[in-house]
Amino acid sequence: MADEVWARLEVAQGGSRLLLGGDWTLRNASRAAASLPARDGLAPGPVEVDTSAVGAMDTSGAFLLSQWLRHAAGGGGAASFAGGNPAHHALVARVELRERQPLARPASPAIVRLANRTGRATFAFARAAANLLQFFGLVSVKLALVLLRPGRLRLRAVVAHVERIGLHALPILGLLSFLIGVVLAYQGADQLRAYGAEIFTVNLLGVSILRELGGLLTAILVAGRSGSAFAAEIGTMKVNEEVDAMRTMGLDPVEVLVLPRLLAMVVALPLLTVYASLMALAGGAVMVVASLGVTLPQFLNQLGEAVTLSTFWVGLSKAPVFALLIALAGCYEGLQVTGSAESVGRQTTKSVVEAIFLVIVADAFFSILFAQLGL
Repeated sequence: MADEVWARLEVAQGGSRLLLGGDWTLRNASRAAASLPARDGLAPGPVEVDTSAVGAMDTSGAFLLSQWLRHAAGGGGAASFAGGNPAHHALVARVELRERQPLARPASPAIVRLANRTGRATFAFARAAANLLQFFGLVSVKLALVLLRPGRLRLRAVVAHVERIGLHALPILGLLSFLIGVVLAYQGADQLRAYGAEIFTVNLLGVSILRELGGLLTAILVAGRSGSAFAAEIGTMKVNEEVDAMRTMGLDPVEVLVLPRLLAMVVALPLLTVYASLMALAGGAVMVVASLGVTLPQFLNQLGEAVTLSTFWVGLSKAPVFALLIALAGCYEGLQVTGSAESVGRQTTKSVVEAIFLVIVADAFFSILFAQLGL
């Protein structure tokens, strides 16, 4: 009967002979696999396969036979066919060749690859946002515990970081802010001159700098200067296993490393924002006085009419939020560093990108909020 699949091994002094019979097809695959003799009984030398009694064979049967023959060839014996249908022999050879040369994965369409990359990037962004939010929650809990027990606050570290974030940034921040004021005044006057409204350059300077540019420019500069320093410092401590040593001694890295930097940033950034705004207004005043023939008292009088105290406070109120975002991004990425210098550079770069992104998103949110509140 065709369903009576069998295989018999004959061992001789010069080699082995495998005899097959029945239909070696998918329907009989399990019985065919069970009928194959143990390959441990092969005699040294070539293996001869006789398929004269095989009625039909498909790729499943050819696969089983090729697997058995591969082991025989691996033991040092060459396999060959002695009789049977040549088509069966060719099918076994093709299956064996295909096993050695796996099918190449077909290239996906461009739209599929684009969707795949977009999906991976979206999930990576969501994971990063969730991790950063979780870190914010952890820092909030640690901050609450420190406020309940003020003696745990490392005030000396806070003061040292305020000096590094604030005092050391004054020269570069002052110069950039002054030049931004000059450029803004020049471009504003050049556009308003066509309407004979050059005097309103002062209004443009006052509102744009005090409400938006002063805080945003300061936050971006501090993110690139101090936020990256936070990530690099903490990351280097991770590489040198200093953070692990802190945990071994019973010290909390968040309390020792993160909170002083965060509090120092919250203190220093609003002060730097006021300083940057004043320097930008000074640069704008120099340009307006020099190019428009406006005297300094006239500039100050027009500025007083253009801006109110609420304009100043609206711009300043964003600074603590910007400070919190910059410090969180820098410290978080520093703690994500693994044991290599390359990781320090990679996480430092990520901290700057994340901080600037978060600052701009927060600034857009505040702009919409203040517009809705009529401020």
